[in-house]
Amino acid sequence: MKVKKAVILAAGLGTRVLPATKSSPKEMLAIVDKPAIQYIVEEVVNSGIKEILIVVSRGKSAVQDHFDRSPELEYALKNSGKKELYDEVLEIANLANIQYVRQQEMLGTGNAVMYARTFVGDDPFVVLYGDDVIIGDDPATAQVCRAYEEFGKGAVAMKEVSTELVMKYCSLDTKGIRDNVYEVSDMVEKPTLEQIISNFAILGRCVLPAEIFDILEDIPRGAGGEFQLTDAMKVLSQTKGMVGVDFTGTRYDMGSKLGILQAAVEVGLKHKEIGEDFKEYLKEVCKRY
Repeated sequence: MKVKKAVILAAGLGTRVLPATKSSPKEMLAIVDKPAIQYIVEEVVNSGIKEILIVVSRGKSAVQDHFDRSPELEYALKNSGKKELYDEVLEIANLANIQYVRQQEMLGTGNAVMYARTFVGDDPFVVLYGDDVIIGDDPATAQVCRAYEEFGKGAVAMKEVSTELVMKYCSLDTKGIRDNVYEVSDMVEKPTLEQIISNFAILGRCVLPAEIFDILEDIPRGAGGEFQLTDAMKVLSQTKGMVGVDFTGTRYDMGSKLGILQAAVEVGLKHKEIGEDFKEYLKEVCKRY
């Protein structure tokens, strides 16, 4: 079955990058000239998906405003002859059919996904984390969707990371199928050193069947006293099996200060307007430090 729906989790508080996120959602932090969440929405659209639900929380109205029409701005741009900017702003509002739902309490990723049940219905859907930006020629969402459609099993985007990061993310039990595609038979959320199965961890993208909601209803609170989506996927991997895709593309953690800087530098260096000037600037700055 083809994946036609996406759920973006964008309700988190962004505590790792305070005070920047005190009044501005972390999803709206800019990578050069676009907010992080626009890169994520564009990735979904470039993967052939136009039905999107964004799970937000109180104080995230800026996310909704960004993908809405802005008549005053459009009028000003159009009447000052800035057609290219006018077209770009208008295009943002027409990227996809975007709906929103508010997560009432911060009870974890599993709880956040439950808010998507009505939107999803009986269809498979891709879940994306709103602070994980992945940039590459082949969208990461498309890669996991292809795996789901080929094998008929839940699929996760994964990478080998350091032991330190595995303990902050999750650890997967994997077995190679071919190339960069693996069978996933177990996983542990935020494992202790002794619980680490491998250094493969899920990074921000997963395609799930609708039956995940029934599993989510039954799981207890997990790491951090929250309902963890990984705990439900663990049950799915043990009962139905899952696949993992060692995806291509560069991932930026927009919930971390270093990740934000890395995204700004690397995207800035490739930017068609400022790339060359920025490169020369960095060369001069690096000489002084």
